[in-house]
Amino acid sequence: MSSMVAAAPGLFTTVQDLGREGFGPLGVSPSGAADPISLRIGNRLVGNSEGMAALEMTLVGGALTFEVAALIALTGADFGASIDSVSLPMWSSVEVQPGQTVAFGPSRSGARAYLCVQGGIAVAPFLGSASTHVLSGLGGFEGRALRKGDRLELGAGSPVVRKRTLAPKMLERFQPRKVIRVVDGPQSDWFAHFAWQTFCHSAFRVTEQSNRMGIRLEGPSIPLDLSREMITEGVSLGAVQVPSSGQPIILFVDQQTTGGYPKIANVISADVHSLGQLRPRDVIRFERIEMSAARSLLLEREELLASKELIQE
Repeated sequence: MSSMVAAAPGLFTTVQDLGREGFGPLGVSPSGAADPISLRIGNRLVGNSEGMAALEMTLVGGALTFEVAALIALTGADFGASIDSVSLPMWSSVEVQPGQTVAFGPSRSGARAYLCVQGGIAVAPFLGSASTHVLSGLGGFEGRALRKGDRLELGAGSPVVRKRTLAPKMLERFQPRKVIRVVDGPQSDWFAHFAWQTFCHSAFRVTEQSNRMGIRLEGPSIPLDLSREMITEGVSLGAVQVPSSGQPIILFVDQQTTGGYPKIANVISADVHSLGQLRPRDVIRFERIEMSAARSLLLEREELLASKELIQE
C-alpha cells in the first residue's frame, strides 16, 4: 500500500472520521472530527465518501512526506500549509508528488485543520470507526496522537484526478460562529430566570484546560439551586453542564458518557462544528432557541452540503 510519513507530528495530530455513534450505553464516547463539516467537505473535494478517515491537527500542524503521488485537500483552520515551501490553497484539491512534504505551521484562524487524502487513511476500525480516542488508547493509529516517523497507510484512490474547490459563497455559509445557539437542557427548569439571564447575556472565555473531552468556560458564575441533587445520567454531545463553581463546561466529542452535573442547555447540531474551531481565550456567547428552530437549521445545513453548488470543478 502507499503511505505518508510524519516528518513532524505537530502538537496533537490524530486520525479521525465521523465517529462511532450508538455505543454510549457501553461507556464508549463517539469521538470523531471536532469539526465534522470541514472533514465532510474535505473528503468531498478529493472524491471520498464524506466519512472517510483523515488527519485532524490542533493549534500547531506538523509535516507529512508522501511516498507516492496523492490528491489532498486542506480544510478547517488556516495553518499556513505549504508544499516544498510553496503555499497551498485551502478548500481545494491539490496533487502531491512522490517525495514531497506538506508542512503546516501554527493556526492563523480557528483551532483545527484537516488533511484529507483520496482513498482515506487505512487504519483498523474499532467499533466500526477509525476515530482516535486518546484517553482510552482506542481507534485511529495505535490509539494515540502521531509521533515523528509514524508511517500511515493510505487507501486506494481513483486513477482519475478531478480538481475540485469549495464555492466561495458556500465557504462563507459554513464559517464558525462565536454566538453558539442552544436549546434547553434536561435540567433547564432547575435554573431560575436570573441564571438564564446570566447564561444568555454574558460573554464566556474558553480556558486553556479545554480539550476534545470538554470546553471549559470562564465568565460570570451561573447561579445554582444547591438544595437540589441529581443522579448521574447519560449525557449528550454539546451538553452544557454547570458544576458547583457556576462555570459552564460544554461536553465535546471525547466526552464521558455519563455525568452528574445539571445541564442548563445543549448546543444545537448545526453549531457543533463551531465548537471544534474554538481556541483558548476565544470569547463566545449563547443564544437560546426553540427545538423547532434547531431542526430547521440542521435541515438547512444538510441541504447546503447536498447542494450541487457546493463544489466547483
